[in-house]
Amino acid sequence: MTLYCDRFGLPLSTSSEAAAAAYREGIDLLLSAWPGADAAFDRAIAADPEFALAHIARARIHATYVQTAAAKARIASARALAAKSGTERERSHIEALALGMEGQPVKSLAITLAHLEKWPRDAMILSLPLGAFGLFAFSGMADHDQARVDLCQRLAPHYGDDWWFGTYLGWAHTENGDVVTGRDLTQRALDQRPANANAAHALSHAMFEDGSVADADAFIADWLPTYDRRGILYAHINWHRALIALEHDDHRRALAIYADTLRPAVSAAFPLNIMSDCASLLWRCQLGGHEVPTHFWPEIAAYAEQAFPSPGNAFVELHMAIAAAATGNRLGLDHRLAALEQRLSEGKLPAGLVVPALYRAARAFADDKFAECVRLLEPVASEVVRIGGSHAQREIVEDMLLVALLKAGENAKALAILDQRLHRRQSARDTRWRAQALRHSSASQRVHP
Repeated sequence: MTLYCDRFGLPLSTSSEAAAAAYREGIDLLLSAWPGADAAFDRAIAADPEFALAHIARARIHATYVQTAAAKARIASARALAAKSGTERERSHIEALALGMEGQPVKSLAITLAHLEKWPRDAMILSLPLGAFGLFAFSGMADHDQARVDLCQRLAPHYGDDWWFGTYLGWAHTENGDVVTGRDLTQRALDQRPANANAAHALSHAMFEDGSVADADAFIADWLPTYDRRGILYAHINWHRALIALEHDDHRRALAIYADTLRPAVSAAFPLNIMSDCASLLWRCQLGGHEVPTHFWPEIAAYAEQAFPSPGNAFVELHMAIAAAATGNRLGLDHRLAALEQRLSEGKLPAGLVVPALYRAARAFADDKFAECVRLLEPVASEVVRIGGSHAQREIVEDMLLVALLKAGENAKALAILDQRLHRRQSARDTRWRAQALRHSSASQRVHP
């Protein structure tokens, strides 16, 4: 049998040249978040129905879009085919992916790390712990940003100047605070393969973090027309444009972007991104003192409840709490909080106490109990990293604490946060908040000499 390999030189158990070529194409499309991976894997399966790796790759796409029955069927096929004719590497590859899709992230991460010791160039498996929604991010670890850097640095000699690896090495550095290195690496990866939405997304993050919001706005405006609206990150990259608009204190533009690209009815993103992007942007608008069209909140709250009926993932729960609080659904909020408390008592909530605290803080804020919101958020502020997601996504918690401090009259604490943020990047919104804090602080000093 002719031996075919993937792009990273790893053997593939298929006798079909067409299946191997389609699989290689699908993996590159998947790793670059570019449309067409599903069709490529379908072609690989059609060319060789017994190609186990094509089945598990197709299952991953099904699972991403919460197409549970289809994902389960593909997982079963992949396992059965690999047991019959797959290699040790392929069986381990399939198991790492399958366990993650089956809601066993701890086991998936353990197998992933062991797998990479033997087969460090298995990029599909290396992708699992990386990213804002990867196994490290959702592990509950407080140091998952450093863990990503450490893993990438250790495996870097195996990848050389590969565009995919460069994308995630750059992302890892950016999220871990080395934005200069992260931006340079990500830009190089994007230059190597411009049709790489993961790199465009990571570069947007780096520009946001280093304060180059005008550069980010211009970059996204120039790059986005090259990306199909059906792309999995099209809406999320537009979410970054909306964040930039809010930095400029332009809520009208942010809400226009929301209506055009983020709402569930128009977004082609996967459910986790749809729910979190929508809820966080609307909440940020309200934190800035701006009205949100009345139909937006019920729409996203209903979508969230349908997409995530059961509590679990900490990042999801932050946004579920926001949606419930914003729509006045106190019964739903209390019901979900009780379930989370139960999971916490059973040791099934990796992010720990921070998750119930965020629920209570969102409810307190929505009830105009700003001092209570501050009391709840301040002790867990340093632990919010444990919910996963990116720094830009988690910044919504700092925004909520900041506005609660302002409304509670804690102007000195608010100023400390604002001065730190404004040192990192210019923001018309933060400048407005700072002026407000200074006015109130001066007024308070005049009343209480």
